[in-house]
Amino acid sequence: MRQAAAPIRIDTALGDAGYDAEHNHRLCREYLGVRQAVVRLNRRNTGCRWPKTPYRRAMRHRFPKTTYNQRWHAESGFSQHKRRLGSALTARGDASQARELVLRVLIHNLMLLAGAA
Repeated sequence: MRQAAAPIRIDTALGDAGYDAEHNHRLCREYLGVRQAVVRLNRRNTGCRWPKTPYRRAMRHRFPKTTYNQRWHAESGFSQHKRRLGSALTARGDASQARELVLRVLIHNLMLLAGAA
């Protein structure tokens, strides 16, 4: 999140239950200025008890299901990209990896346009 929030301002962050920890909520909301961090609660065998920490408690109280359900768009795009172009980068250096990522996204988008035509 720190790397993603460095160059741009992030309004809403979506995460699955694997990222459900109070320190993740706090990092997004207080330190990175994310207006809304939507992370599915991980019940952790607590039964019906409410979370004790403020941000996790807020997620339990007013979880935005319609916003969270949009995660599948991003997950679908990542899956399609990995299926078509593979999941590993071949470049070794940071600058080379950044260039490779830009080219991969460009190629992926061109493949989508060619398939739609």
